Amino acid sequence: MSDQIKFIVDNLNKEPFRKNYNLITFDSLEPMQLLQILNDVLAEIDPKQVVDIREEMPEHTAKRMLSLLGILKYKPPGNATDMSTFRQGLVIGSKPVIYPVLHWLLQRTNELKKRAYLARFLIKLEVPSEFLQDETVADTNKQYEELMEAFKTLHKECEQLKTSGFSTAEIRRDISAMEDEKDQLIKRVERLKKRVETVQNHQRMLKIARQLRVEKEREEFLAQQKQEQKNQLFHAVQRLQRVQNQLKSMRHAAADAKPESLMKRLEEEIKFNSYMVTEKFPKELESKKKELHFLQKVVSEPAMGHSDLLELESNINEINTQINQLIEKKMMRNEPIEGKLSLYRQQASIISRKKEGKAEELQEAKEKLASLEREVSVKTNQTREFDGTEVLKGDEFKRYVSKLRSKSTVFKKKHQIIAEFKAEFGLLQRTEELLKQRHENIQHQLRTIEEKKGISGYSYTQEELERVSALKSEVDEMKGRTLDDMSEMVKKLNSLVSEKKSALAPVIKELRQLRQKCQEVRGLREECLQEESRYHYTNCMIKNLEVQLRRATDEMKAYVSSDQQEKRKAIREQYTKNIAEQENLGKKLREKQKAVRESHGPNMKQAKMWRDFEQLMECKKQCFLKQQSQTSIGQLLVIRETYQHRDYW
Repeated sequence: MSDQIKFIVDNLNKEPFRKNYNLITFDSLEPMQLLQILNDVLAEIDPKQVVDIREEMPEHTAKRMLSLLGILKYKPPGNATDMSTFRQGLVIGSKPVIYPVLHWLLQRTNELKKRAYLARFLIKLEVPSEFLQDETVADTNKQYEELMEAFKTLHKECEQLKTSGFSTAEIRRDISAMEDEKDQLIKRVERLKKRVETVQNHQRMLKIARQLRVEKEREEFLAQQKQEQKNQLFHAVQRLQRVQNQLKSMRHAAADAKPESLMKRLEEEIKFNSYMVTEKFPKELESKKKELHFLQKVVSEPAMGHSDLLELESNINEINTQINQLIEKKMMRNEPIEGKLSLYRQQASIISRKKEGKAEELQEAKEKLASLEREVSVKTNQTREFDGTEVLKGDEFKRYVSKLRSKSTVFKKKHQIIAEFKAEFGLLQRTEELLKQRHENIQHQLRTIEEKKGISGYSYTQEELERVSALKSEVDEMKGRTLDDMSEMVKKLNSLVSEKKSALAPVIKELRQLRQKCQEVRGLREECLQEESRYHYTNCMIKNLEVQLRRATDEMKAYVSSDQQEKRKAIREQYTKNIAEQENLGKKLREKQKAVRESHGPNMKQAKMWRDFEQLMECKKQCFLKQQSQTSIGQLLVIRETYQHRDYW
């Protein structure tokens, strides 16, 4: 007990409590003071517990502390009767109850802080089942559960980032590197601007470049629209083919089927479906419900620490030992009737497992058969589209092979077009990622603003409510439509698809030719721009060299000329004259420096003597002013002394 009290006192004297207790003063505290210390420790773990217990009812204090201790997984020693004693001791502030709680809390403060923080978001609110019948309440509860799951994943990611060693120093280094790159890019842009300004008609060229960029963006937008229309057309054709295949399969089944085979097939399907409905699906549903119940129970529990895991492992080991003991006792009894029943049970379980396995194999075979039938129907439709017959034989197959070879060139062109589309798709993916990142940043800013204003989650709730109301209205509209309207719509869509196909066929053909021409024009345009830039660069270099050559020629003429005035204009002569002037100036300055250095000592001595004389005269002046109020005799003596001093000096 003394070690426990010493540990409590040492921790209370540290940060953030700073109580300045010793063993005697702490042991002499009153129950109300002990409860306040316990409340302060709980408030350090959960800031919501910051309360002055003198202003709170004792029942409310005990209830609040007990609920928080339950969330923190504190287990008082003893059984159920000791629990009532624990509650009473917590109400009255009993030392045998408060000391163990303080010791337990101060041992694992950081772990309990994390647990209290997670409990605020992970303790599930139980909604009665009768309220969940309302669609709005059910949707809100579902959103609440989804947000809880999202919080779990985000918290795990946050913990992983904390332990990953990613520090702020690395971020600062990255930011500084990016700033350096930014400065380099700015300088590079300035240099390019200066280079462009020297080019003739650079404003016109910049205007043309802007127009080219706008046209490229428009071209990309039109290509995107075209791709979307192609996708819509492709999906419409696929839907049409599926409907036609279903219609043909139904007609074929109705034409070739006999009543006996149909009845037999229906009986087999009924047996299989009844087995699936009465035996297999209920078992799977029950297992899924149990798994869901177990997962909900796990989710509703707060986060567990290392001590809780150790305790659970010990409980599991104890239960396993009990199970092994019961199995050994049962084997020692060795009852023959029970042995026969176990044999029958084992055989029944084997048969049931075989039955379930065969049912699963039958289901997989049916799905495989359906997929193969769909594939066969697609292949037959493709063969019909190629040459109008269902099966190719002999010469027809040879003609088909020759046609296939002729289409290999078309395939290569299509493959090139697909490569271009993939490149565009990569650019669009990058744009989408940037937009998503920007959207997440905006959402994060919005959440911070909502938290500052005290309305966190308002925008998300508003969006979800609008989305739910929109979905509900759409579902209501869809329910109001009749089967006749749907069939009429299908007919209209089929007719519209056929019209669009017939109208787009020549346009697509022309567009392919235009795309090839556009690629050629684009290549020639890029080549022209490169040659033009190379031409301007060469002209600039030639002009610079001409200027340098002209200056060198003028210098040579002036230097070789016999005229002195022309020779004086030469740069060499000017530099020679300047050098001579600077040498003369340096010589004069050195002589002046030498004279100053020689006269520095006497001048400093004379200046010191003059300062001493000024101090002496100032002292005499002050003495004269002090003695001015004395008698005339004293004034005459002072004047005489002053004259004597002057004569002396």
